[in-house]
Amino acid sequence: MFDRRFFLKGSGAGMMTAIAAGRGATAAPRIESRLIIILLRGGLDGLHALPPYADSEYRRLRPTLALTMADKVVDLDGYFGMHPALKPLRPLYSEGELLFMPAAARHYRDQSHSEAQNMLENGSGKPYGARDGWLNRAILGLQPGQRKLALSLGPSIPLILRGEAPVQSWDESEPASLDEDFLFQIGQMYRSDPLFLDALQTGAPDAAALIDPKTRPDTENFTDAATVTAEQLSRNDGPRIAVMEMQGWDTHFDQARRLNLLLGQLAEGIITLKQGLGQRIWRRTAVVVVSEFGRTAEENDRQGTDHGSGGLAIMAGGAVRGGRIVGHWPGLNETSLLDERAARSQNAYESMFKAVLIDHLDLERHFVEDKVFPNSSGVLPHKGLLHFS
Repeated sequence: MFDRRFFLKGSGAGMMTAIAAGRGATAAPRIESRLIIILLRGGLDGLHALPPYADSEYRRLRPTLALTMADKVVDLDGYFGMHPALKPLRPLYSEGELLFMPAAARHYRDQSHSEAQNMLENGSGKPYGARDGWLNRAILGLQPGQRKLALSLGPSIPLILRGEAPVQSWDESEPASLDEDFLFQIGQMYRSDPLFLDALQTGAPDAAALIDPKTRPDTENFTDAATVTAEQLSRNDGPRIAVMEMQGWDTHFDQARRLNLLLGQLAEGIITLKQGLGQRIWRRTAVVVVSEFGRTAEENDRQGTDHGSGGLAIMAGGAVRGGRIVGHWPGLNETSLLDERAARSQNAYESMFKAVLIDHLDLERHFVEDKVFPNSSGVLPHKGLLHFS
């Protein structure tokens, strides 16, 4: 498998300089613990992945999209349930290896994908506030010497892993296809112009999405990336941290069908990680799944949802104290929503990230707040998310 494009990124000399500058900031970090971050690009609709199926306000806001027990929602606590496509993860929840944090996000309100993703990954508290990523800065605090602790899966290294620490990279991607939402919008704009639309369909490999997005095939292969991640993190001399990405979560239209496919892929990928890592390593592993923002609680007129605020964070792994839904849930009544449409963000991603770095990787709190997430001392690490390794 590894005769593919497998290469190293970064500067070892720069890494050693940064480590020397920060030496003494950490005690004895647990570099044998594994951490996998999964970035869902586009804005996951948390109310579809973790539907509050028993809430009448949820059904009022989503007359066509709301999921109920009749849709085979996987009940968790009598109020929340998992989307049916996530059913393979039910044993993890039962075994205490999976938890959900609804109404979770960064404190960002402008709803630009690029700005929100940049803010999620740079860790400065604002879009474009840093040129390197918070996870790369955290790696510098692990004092690994020349060891390459991080693995990036995909055609390019995401901002969250860019910086002084060298990063190992793997990619077996096909030529990039145009975004499904972008294609659909272009098609709708020009569907009354037969000449232009005919030319566009002739030249576009994803032309079917221009008229009917339901015909566009699903080509993403997240499971392969999960297989590679598990194989690499299982090696004694391999990386200990990995970042994976999934595209296509910007579901302005045809959401039910599209999320059924994507959530099924996500569940399959997480199960592949557990199986590939094996029980010995899985019990020391934390998987964190986040997206740049959530979506509106109210559905739109195209059987989809628009950009919102509070989203969903998911944690899995043997190191996770799961079998729970954590954090504060604001509810869906009119006084709880932003502009009467969007669920509020009540649980900061930083609180989860800090808990992972401090309780799982054993970085010192002052290092995390000074170097990894500067100016974030007002956001406390969320307690009790992880077992102490």
